[in-house]
Amino acid sequence: MTIRIGNAPCSWGVEFAADPRNPHWRTVLSECAAAGYKGIELGPIGFMPEDPAELGDALAEHDLTLIGGVVFRPFHDPAQWADVEDAAIRTCKALVAHGARHLVLIDSISPRRAPTAGRANEAEQMGPEEWRAFRDRIARIARMGTEDYGLTVGIHAHAAGFMDFEPELERLLAEVDPDILKICFDTGHHAYAGFDPVAFMKRHMPRISYMHFKDIDPAIRADVVSKRTGFYDACGQGIFCNLGKGMVDFPAVRQVLLDHGFEGWCTVEQDCDPTLDVRPKDDAIANRTYLESIGFN
Repeated sequence: MTIRIGNAPCSWGVEFAADPRNPHWRTVLSECAAAGYKGIELGPIGFMPEDPAELGDALAEHDLTLIGGVVFRPFHDPAQWADVEDAAIRTCKALVAHGARHLVLIDSISPRRAPTAGRANEAEQMGPEEWRAFRDRIARIARMGTEDYGLTVGIHAHAAGFMDFEPELERLLAEVDPDILKICFDTGHHAYAGFDPVAFMKRHMPRISYMHFKDIDPAIRADVVSKRTGFYDACGQGIFCNLGKGMVDFPAVRQVLLDHGFEGWCTVEQDCDPTLDVRPKDDAIANRTYLESIGFN
């Protein structure tokens, strides 16, 4: 069994391609490789070059494999469907060009859900018609990624969106064909939402195709949930701490993966605010060192 550890541009604070605070994409590749990783995600489409030759040469220079890419767009908003579809198509093309496997779908932050991140019992729910349309938009992109581009598509729960809490995720999984939609399971977002990531993994490992490793500082989580702090402000406060320093039981996560014969990539994601005094390369090294200490090679 082979488990490989990668990293992602969001660990360097890259959430949106056009954000002027972003580091240069070559810096991200260089520091990711220097920290000991062999794989990296694409980041938001447009952050790294969409010219296959340019990006391919840079990946080869740093001996990095492109693992996958994320469509972090407002699936909940029908008025923005054109943006969602455009990002999905461009991401699929970029992944295929470099032999990447994983297309990850994330419903982006909604003002209707942001105040109740981490508060499942208070969160606004979609009505039946809105839910069906939301589900069908996700399924449409999942089918396109699977059937038109040959990718493995995973749904990713995310704080402050409409696919956040465990019951919503399990409802979607029950209603969408598993042949077209797997799970990209993020340990940190599941803990942020107030649920047990290890228990979820034990129930759903056959459908988990890809992992995001993220940890949560429990004291900061309690504070931001009680104060209804916005997601990006919570990132700035350090809610996503270094792996092994928070509330996620990574030795237990590893054991579940081993017990189920999981093979493939597990990608470190440590969302941060790039304008603050953060050292992404140092954190990347610390996270890699921690994972090695508990048996991930």
